[in-house]
Amino acid sequence: MDEHIGELSFVDIDALKGHEEVIPDNLIKREEKLLSKGFYKPIIVDRSSMVILDGHHKWTAAGRLGLARVPVIMVDYLANEGVLVDVWPDCGRDSISKTEVLDMGMSEDVFPPKTSRHTLPFEIPSIGIPLDDLRD
Repeated sequence: MDEHIGELSFVDIDALKGHEEVIPDNLIKREEKLLSKGFYKPIIVDRSSMVILDGHHKWTAAGRLGLARVPVIMVDYLANEGVLVDVWPDCGRDSISKTEVLDMGMSEDVFPPKTSRHTLPFEIPSIGIPLDDLRD
């Protein structure tokens, strides 16, 4: 694997922390895709805090489908200068920082959907993990 990304690992779904709400229509689509393809792309998380950077809809869908663990790739969010964060157009903010993303993920609150937009220095790999392998 590329030196900029961690290895694929499997973590307890409850260990992850979201920082952004999900869009209900997108959530339904993610559930359908997981049911038809299995887990098709890992969730990207910050290694030290376990805050989700990319994959809120997959994580939420996995929880609704009763999965115990999910595939993730961990990155060193603050230290990796190749992992960038910006805002989506028309989200109501001009900018966002990595610290704000982590602080929100560690709080009891979340940003509105499609607030943070992460750019990664690698392509998220396609995987094919049956859902039954992710249940208890």
